[in-house]
Amino acid sequence: MTDTQLQQFELQQSFDATIAAEARIEPRDWMPEGYRKTLIRQIAQHAHSEIIGMQPEGNWLTRAPSLRRKAILMAKVQDEAGHGLYLYSAAETLGADRADLTDKLISGRQKYSSIFNYPTLTYADVGTIGWLVDGAAICNQVPLCRSSFGPYARAMIRVCKEESFHQRQGYELLTTMMGGTDEQRAMVQESVDRFWWPALMMFGPPDDRSPNSEQSMAWGIKRHSNDELRQKFVDMSVPQAEALGVSFPDPDLAWNAERGHYDFGEPDWSEFTEVVKGNGAMNVERIAVRRAAHEDGAWVRDAATAFAAREQENHR
Repeated sequence: MTDTQLQQFELQQSFDATIAAEARIEPRDWMPEGYRKTLIRQIAQHAHSEIIGMQPEGNWLTRAPSLRRKAILMAKVQDEAGHGLYLYSAAETLGADRADLTDKLISGRQKYSSIFNYPTLTYADVGTIGWLVDGAAICNQVPLCRSSFGPYARAMIRVCKEESFHQRQGYELLTTMMGGTDEQRAMVQESVDRFWWPALMMFGPPDDRSPNSEQSMAWGIKRHSNDELRQKFVDMSVPQAEALGVSFPDPDLAWNAERGHYDFGEPDWSEFTEVVKGNGAMNVERIAVRRAAHEDGAWVRDAATAFAAREQENHR
């Protein structure tokens, strides 16, 4: 074994020991290139999802039914922007370039969550997204607070606290609507019918069709498999739906006393595949809006860069 090979072996052993001890890998620590690339891919997709995720609810900012509802929605959309910034910063600690990540997003070389390629057709969707979509995000993201990569785990602590508040906001909105007119109750049920299956797909494909999950779990990046998280979400959501007074569009949904969990039907994975490929209802529009915002904001980035350079020059 050469000196270089021995050094590589020792570094790998140190990394493996850190993972086995449930300790944190920090940006300056040595890490396998596969670990770094997997993290950049996952964190970038997460960051893109937060930024693209501003659009569906932003669609209702000018049509919120009251000043209170408008203020709540504006605060939530602003939170999502902040989440994206935290996550892009975490990716940068791995050597990723934020401008490059944005370019990969708007050119279609990196993905974001499939859920944001569905339209928000009624105001009830604002509440349903808060309840179901943010609820699914919480199931997925709370375990990430224990991710093996330090900056990602620390960013997720604040993200999860704010997402939990968003879920409560959404549920409160739906509760208010369910206490209203027959038309409002029907609007809530119709919204839940549209978002239930896409929310289940948020956890990704079944475990036997998820090529990256096993390695990510071995590295401690993820803590639970896609199917485990999906089951947890269903078990959590059914009692909430009963309290709210809505039903889910799944004839196979039933309590299984032997398993101690709810049985549920299989999502349409062919639909999921098409949406991920870019053939969903809103894929083209979502990227077009993001691209336009990026191009329109070029002068702001240029001005900030010039200002920073001038300040640095003035303090020499």
